[in-house]
Amino acid sequence: MNVLMLTDKLTMGGAENYFIKLENKMTGTGFRFYSAAGGGELTDKLSNKHNYMELSRKNHILNLWRLTRHINKQEIDVIHANSLRMVLYAGCLRMFAWKRKIKIVYTKHNITSLEKSPKLFSSLMNHCVTGIITVSEYEKRVLVQYGVREEKITTVYNGVDLEKFPFKEKPQLEVFKVGILARLSPEKNHSLFLNIAATMKEEKDLQFYIAGDGPERESIQEKIQKLGINDRVTLLGEVQEPHSFIQSMDALLLTSEREVFPMVILEAMATGTPVITINRGGISEAIVDGETGMMVNSHSVKAFCEKISSLKSNWELRKMIISAARQKVVRNFTSTNMVTHTFKQY
Repeated sequence: MNVLMLTDKLTMGGAENYFIKLENKMTGTGFRFYSAAGGGELTDKLSNKHNYMELSRKNHILNLWRLTRHINKQEIDVIHANSLRMVLYAGCLRMFAWKRKIKIVYTKHNITSLEKSPKLFSSLMNHCVTGIITVSEYEKRVLVQYGVREEKITTVYNGVDLEKFPFKEKPQLEVFKVGILARLSPEKNHSLFLNIAATMKEEKDLQFYIAGDGPERESIQEKIQKLGINDRVTLLGEVQEPHSFIQSMDALLLTSEREVFPMVILEAMATGTPVITINRGGISEAIVDGETGMMVNSHSVKAFCEKISSLKSNWELRKMIISAARQKVVRNFTSTNMVTHTFKQY
């Protein structure tokens, strides 16, 4: 079976890292894998560059022409689309390469703009896509409510590469480090993170760190100045080794306005960093409050501050959460499990 994996671009992001992880791991008897995407800094992480085609970020007609030739030459059986745009690409490609009976598998990583029209979205899924992979049971239920046929949908959880995110014991240091690792964009709600830091700024044994880059960088810098927390918050920019950043934190916060099932939570659980997260999307399928992490049901500064204080002051609680979280990742959220179940969808 010949599989072509498609994604928009190989810049830093959850869906893009998923694409790289699959590309690196997708080897198996009876399968041959090809990939195509717009360029980006993650291109260097591809394992099989001889089977990779770089797409134009603007010229979609050229992309479709090149991909149609590629599909016919390599006798592609399955197109694995990792964005809604790539689903549309795949639908066109199936028409252009009409002599081949191509299946389309769509992994839904994010909330898409088309979902504002559930009937249109479900119609596209039901008529264009052979199978849909959701990264949480929560997201599967949402799609069924939209009208997507349930038999088309399978949940395959994101998986952590345990070799790249190894477990590490944490020492008890004088300063408790609280971090956030996310693109600097409005939906990630860094404003809440900064308000938390400002509320706790009198606690001298607390430091806050922001890792990531994006369009909100300037406004975040301005708010740090306005709140007078320059000595409490460090803006690191894009980190090249996310596992090192996560491991260096005593707690990782997730304050997003919306989420499907963020990979960073699983990576933190794997490395031994407790997570304090808003309850959104499928996060509760990994985090059980007080057991495998800490969960907050609303964007409440006070609630987040209380969770941080609980972790900081209770070493036994931290150790219990760290151990339970790591065990849960090993059982349910490894990259090996993800690859195995993805194979089955092909």
